[in-house]
Amino acid sequence: MQNPRTVSDTKRAFYAAHRRPIHSIYRRFIEELLVEIHLLRVNIEFRYSPLFALGVVTAFDQFMEGYRPADDRANIFHALCVAEEMDPQQLREDAARWQQYQGCSLSQILEELGSDNPSAPLHSLNHEGKYSRLHAVGLYAFLQQLAGNVTANLNETLDQLAPLVKLPIEKVKRDLELYRSNLDKMNQARSLMKELVEQERKRRAQQAASPPVVDASSDAPA
Repeated sequence: MQNPRTVSDTKRAFYAAHRRPIHSIYRRFIEELLVEIHLLRVNIEFRYSPLFALGVVTAFDQFMEGYRPADDRANIFHALCVAEEMDPQQLREDAARWQQYQGCSLSQILEELGSDNPSAPLHSLNHEGKYSRLHAVGLYAFLQQLAGNVTANLNETLDQLAPLVKLPIEKVKRDLELYRSNLDKMNQARSLMKELVEQERKRRAQQAASPPVVDASSDAPA
């Protein structure tokens, strides 16, 4: 019987697939995401779904926004999927399937959820299996696509969904509060890093433009 893969195995597979250094402010996020997905996937109750795919893709894209070089960002996502034994193309395609609801009203979604056979991927909101924060992120990303900015009053929107979905809504609320807080911190760190890089660029430009300082004492007669 084959032993299950460990977190160390997953991290080793990731760094074998992506050999370039990762900027420090992003490295912690990547490693935490590696561990989170690993622990979720080895759980016997885990069920892959379009909602999970949307959560993984959204979390990665939002936290890795602006990463340079851009080609590295794509390679990091590929390495993450390879390390977790997932298909990156399938994840992207399943996440993109939610775009069919873009511009729909919340009332339309509620009506369809209340029907006997809601269409896929909407059916995956009736989640079965192990719940994780990534499912909450997927739900949040889905709600952001709807008309009327339904995430402005997020808890009220979630309360309306609660009777029609099998997600643990109170856990979803707590997970999204923490997720949005962490995303704000990442955006602040990105802004600070950008500001420091710009300051260093200006300092070097000023140095290059300044005439060299001549030591007058070297020209004095002995």
